[in-house]
Amino acid sequence: MPSRTSATPAGGTRRSFRGIAILAVIALIVVAVPAVIGAFNGFERTSGGDVAVIRDGGPLDDNRVRQIIDPASGVTWIGWWSQIHRYPAQQRFYTITSEAGRGERSGVDVVTVPSSDGVNMGIEGTLYFGLNLDHATLKSFDDKFGTRKFRSADGGTYFPWDGDLGWSAFLDQIIRPVIDNDLRTQVNSFRCAELVSSCALVQNASNQQGGGLPQQGNNANIAKIQNAVNTSLAEDLKSTLGADFLTDIHFNLSRVTLPGEVQAAVDQAQAAFAKVTEAQAKVAQARAEADANKARQDGYNKCPTCAEIEKLKALPQGITVYAPGNTGGVALPTK
Repeated sequence: MPSRTSATPAGGTRRSFRGIAILAVIALIVVAVPAVIGAFNGFERTSGGDVAVIRDGGPLDDNRVRQIIDPASGVTWIGWWSQIHRYPAQQRFYTITSEAGRGERSGVDVVTVPSSDGVNMGIEGTLYFGLNLDHATLKSFDDKFGTRKFRSADGGTYFPWDGDLGWSAFLDQIIRPVIDNDLRTQVNSFRCAELVSSCALVQNASNQQGGGLPQQGNNANIAKIQNAVNTSLAEDLKSTLGADFLTDIHFNLSRVTLPGEVQAAVDQAQAAFAKVTEAQAKVAQARAEADANKARQDGYNKCPTCAEIEKLKALPQGITVYAPGNTGGVALPTK
């Protein structure tokens, strides 16, 4: 009996040690596997077209910017579970157009601004720019814009570093209003006809301003708007964003268009003018023919012989006898 009682604790002790060992192995796996995964995920590199802002993201880390990885880098250690914010490092462009569907996305890249005489002018152009790659500036940019989401055309919300959708959403909400405001300010200083000459065909005479200097060509006025926008846009973007986050800013204004209803009226007016021109041409032709006939008759009156010669020339082929002055007409041969 005593030997049995002494064996029970020893077996329980062995089972306890075995359970503790199993728990220790499980704990080791739980800790080691994420560590191994984190170690493999702790290396990153950038392509030639992007720059990366790295923020700490480990369980015990803060969320501050850890480092900046320049474009086309080699493999770089960024720490375990760090967040990677990739931004475009090459020149970018933002296209606006007066026609829905012709811009980068349907229904978004459409801008109309009023002229000084109240006609909504469609604007087509492209903004070219680059992201400032200075490390301190990038850090500030990510702190200010990379930590918030922006609404896109499809209704979703994205961070600026969420691929093309995120970058476009940022441009739509932050950059686009500045462009629109600059265009509105400049276009509003010109009348419709000064930007699109055919606009004068459908405007009331009361809307036309008389006197003053002669109007310059449409191309010269469009170039004025483009130059003015380029002068003000860089400063306005800096003021809006809070720093020189964008560089090499240039806006190319390609075309100014009329609203669909106005353009249709212009087309109708041009067609009407074409018909008037055609009718005037026919009147001029008839008048010229009448003058020619009168001049010809005056010549015949002065030279009767010339008139007879012209008659002979006009006779049809096959006539063998012609009796000028015969009241009975022309005598033809009979069988």
